[in-house]
Amino acid sequence: MQRLTVAGRLLITALVLGAIYFGFRMFGGQEALKKLAPETQTEVATNNSSSSESVSNTSESSSSASDSQSSSATDGGEKARFDYTPPGPIAGKLKGVVELGASGFNSFIIRIDADKNWKLEKAEFGNSLVLENMASDDDIRAGLKKYIAGMLDYGVSGRDIHFVVSSGAVKAEGTQKIIGVLKSLKYFVNTVTPEQEGKLGLKSVQPAKYADNSFVTDIGSGNTKISWKEGSKINSVETYGAKYFQNNTSDETVSKEVQAKAKQVPSDKRTTCFIIGGVPFELAKKVRKDKERYTVLDAPSAYQLDNAKSKAGLNIYKSIADATGCKQFVFDWDANFTIGFLLDLP
Repeated sequence: MQRLTVAGRLLITALVLGAIYFGFRMFGGQEALKKLAPETQTEVATNNSSSSESVSNTSESSSSASDSQSSSATDGGEKARFDYTPPGPIAGKLKGVVELGASGFNSFIIRIDADKNWKLEKAEFGNSLVLENMASDDDIRAGLKKYIAGMLDYGVSGRDIHFVVSSGAVKAEGTQKIIGVLKSLKYFVNTVTPEQEGKLGLKSVQPAKYADNSFVTDIGSGNTKISWKEGSKINSVETYGAKYFQNNTSDETVSKEVQAKAKQVPSDKRTTCFIIGGVPFELAKKVRKDKERYTVLDAPSAYQLDNAKSKAGLNIYKSIADATGCKQFVFDWDANFTIGFLLDLP
């Protein structure tokens, strides 16, 4: 090797390296490299995936925790269940009612029998289709006809479709415009006072067997109605609604008046409160189990809410609970004062 020139040595080295290379290929070295490469990539991908899932789960947990802190309810112990099944209608007929508001409609179709037993067949909340982009009476008329046609298609007779304006919406400009068009279509529009609304709410939500030991609360946007039965007479009082904050009314002022009104409920009627309305609906959503008809609300102190209307409604709820000492507030998912209107018809 020492006598070889530099060029000869390089030539021999190249031949040796070439032989090693071809030998490596012949015995599957390339395949080995291919097998190694995907394993490394898969491991990296798996690690990245795990890391990504971990971040995602952490984010979701944080989000859930944040949500639960800002807008949730936490059980302060076992709540007494409300086990009651209302009697259903025997045969009966379909009736429909539409609640008119300035920003939309709530509509209900029920089946009702001669004994006033009823069952909710269909409900729509916040339907504003007849108000959107309808500047003229003709636009509103066309929208209303389509809306009414949907109820007719469901099987409700034209004479059994009723329209009711809530006491909080009767003065709204949009509502008055719709009333005018409905009258031109030969439909009668019923208006109710807050007192009447409270009484109708009681008729829809309070089971007869609980009349002696319960009262009813309807927390609306424009007003709150508190009602109870004394014999065959229904008493109803009105106070602030959940949008009182828009008038710069303080929580303390509202709480003081609500408590004064709630204290009018006789002491023997305070075992259970049946509660309905927009804010109670939001509170019930947080603690509802499956598709139960009745949901027992948590105590007011268990809720942490993040918008002005819900906070205001919670203040009203707390004030009623404090004034009456009632521990069981039961939300009815099917009841509404407009259904009470149907039950009140001959």
